[in-house]
Amino acid sequence: MSPISAPRIQKTNAMRELDRAGVSYTARTYEVDESDLSGIHVVEQLGEDPDRVFKTLVTVAPTGGHAVFCIPVKEKLDLKRAARAVGEKSLSMLHVRDLVKTTGYQRGGCSPVGMRKRFATVIDETCILFDTIMVSGGRRGLQLEVAVDDLLAACDAKVADICERA
Repeated sequence: MSPISAPRIQKTNAMRELDRAGVSYTARTYEVDESDLSGIHVVEQLGEDPDRVFKTLVTVAPTGGHAVFCIPVKEKLDLKRAARAVGEKSLSMLHVRDLVKTTGYQRGGCSPVGMRKRFATVIDETCILFDTIMVSGGRRGLQLEVAVDDLLAACDAKVADICERA
C-alpha cells in the first residue's frame, strides 16, 4: 500500500518570492466561499486564532502612491495612524476594481509578498506577540504561515500601531 501524499500546491508569486529569499513557510489551504471572502471565514476554516491571521489591505495617497498594511482579520485599519506610519497626510482604501492591476492579486487573495511592485508595507504591532503569523498566500484558499521576522524582512516592512482602538 502506498502512502497518501498531500496534494501539490501550485506556487504563487508570494511563495516564489519567499523561496528566492530563503524564507521557510507553511502553506495552508481552505475551502473558498465566494459569497464570504472575509478573514473571519478564513480563520473559521483553518481553526486558527484570529489575532494571528492577518489580512492585507492596500491604500492610496492623494499623490497616487500606494501603501500596504497587514492587520489581524478581526480588526479595522485606522487610516490616520496608517498615513502617519508611511509619512503621508492621508490615505484612502484602494478601490477593489484597481487591486489586480496595482498588486497582481485579487480580493481575498492579496498577499503582502510578491506584488507587481514593492510598496511601503506596515504590519500591525500585534504581530510581535507571535513567533509566526499567517498572511494570504497570493490566491483565495491559500494562507502562508511565516515567522514574523522573516516576513518583515521579505516585505521590507515595518511594525506600527495601525488598528482602530476603542
